[in-house]
Amino acid sequence: MINFRFIANLMGRLLLIESAFLLLCVLIALIYGEHDASAFFYTSLITMSAGFLLSKLIKIKDRVLAKKDGYFMVTMVWIIFSLFGSLPYMIGNTIPSFADAFFETMSGFTTTGSSILNHVEALPHATLFWRSLTQWLGGLGIIMLFIAILPSLGIEGRDLYVAEVPGPTHNKTSFTFTSSARQMWILYTILTLLQTLLLLFGGMNLFDGICHAFTTMATGGFSTKQNSIAYWDSAYIQYVIIIFTFMAGTNFGLLHTAIRGNWRKLIQDNEFQLYFTIVLLASVVIGVGLYVIGWADFEKSMRDATFQVVTLITTTGFATADYLLWPPLLGLILFLLLFVGASAGSTAGGMKVVRVYLLFKNSFVELKRIIHPNGIINVKYNNKSVHPNIMTGIMAFAILFMIVFTIGSLIMTIFTEDIITACSAVVSSMSNVGPGFGSVGPMFSYAHLNDFAKLFLAFLMLVGRLEIFTVMVLFTKAFWRK
Repeated sequence: MINFRFIANLMGRLLLIESAFLLLCVLIALIYGEHDASAFFYTSLITMSAGFLLSKLIKIKDRVLAKKDGYFMVTMVWIIFSLFGSLPYMIGNTIPSFADAFFETMSGFTTTGSSILNHVEALPHATLFWRSLTQWLGGLGIIMLFIAILPSLGIEGRDLYVAEVPGPTHNKTSFTFTSSARQMWILYTILTLLQTLLLLFGGMNLFDGICHAFTTMATGGFSTKQNSIAYWDSAYIQYVIIIFTFMAGTNFGLLHTAIRGNWRKLIQDNEFQLYFTIVLLASVVIGVGLYVIGWADFEKSMRDATFQVVTLITTTGFATADYLLWPPLLGLILFLLLFVGASAGSTAGGMKVVRVYLLFKNSFVELKRIIHPNGIINVKYNNKSVHPNIMTGIMAFAILFMIVFTIGSLIMTIFTEDIITACSAVVSSMSNVGPGFGSVGPMFSYAHLNDFAKLFLAFLMLVGRLEIFTVMVLFTKAFWRK
């Protein structure tokens, strides 16, 4: 049976953490003297009260979390955080509709970056800060933040970690499990502060710099401006964001190792090599293509191409150009990047480069097995054989990803005007990218969709952020059997 009492108690502790971040937004509102201070204060009070009731009044008998408990708790945490996180939008009347507010909040916490807003600059500073903060908190994961303090509570967090950060490469972190969450959050914070400082040198004010550093390192894509990064029209700012977005799409365990001096481990990693190669080739092909058609001079063509490639493969979703105006072939390359995603162990969404790498490797190995049926030929990753169970999991993930994508696209065709919009909205939500193609392109929003479509896409954001299995397993009979 699911340990509901223990889960409720832990959920209460998490809500107390969320209420503290909501109080930070109250301070922002007071600094700027804007009207949404009361909305964040009341939301913080509501969230804190719910957290207190759950954590203090529910007595815990069994402090053990089974694997089932981990999957159930992680899914519910993201939903409940989004429900409480949507309250300041509705109470402050900045986004009065529940469907819109929940969509915006789930898009924030899952670092998707899809938005229903058409006049972002009209929002108060605290509301803009909350949008960015939700992405920063969701970047490494809500549970990952909590795991950093779990040892002091005497709770084993491994099953929660596996449920929130599923994938084939957990062992690539360079530190032990008990310290990994803390070390990753420290690195995450340092890089955020460093990017903020560099953005200030480029002409952004402190508020915009912090918000964009939040959403860059989280590979989220929310901006304080309707025109996103194009608002500043600064090559320096774009290059800074390209560099930090690329780093955010790199495995944080390897990044931590490289920063400590062991760059060889990063450079020799098969996933990083493919990730870098895809970015380089796609940027060059698109950049040269833009220059040939007369989009801009060579430097700007290459910059626009690289920015769009990096921001889409890392599922960040910032924009400096409307790629819907580019030739179809260049658009197709960008569309394919929506599926790929960046590295496992990063803040990016998508299928992840390592899965794509291993799927291709397995296909070529199968060809060799046909030619040499008696030979023992294994799929290798970083010169080590990959266990068959891992390959089975990767193939199952790819198949399930495509099934959900297909069914989701068929459902979305009911609510959209064309198949391009339907398909791109689905894959953009599942891969946590944000902008898509058609009427949900980089210069448009999701505001025109009806409430059911928005809630459905919000569900797909959650499915994609938790990499499908964590959420979909809750819909199986086997999960609920004793």
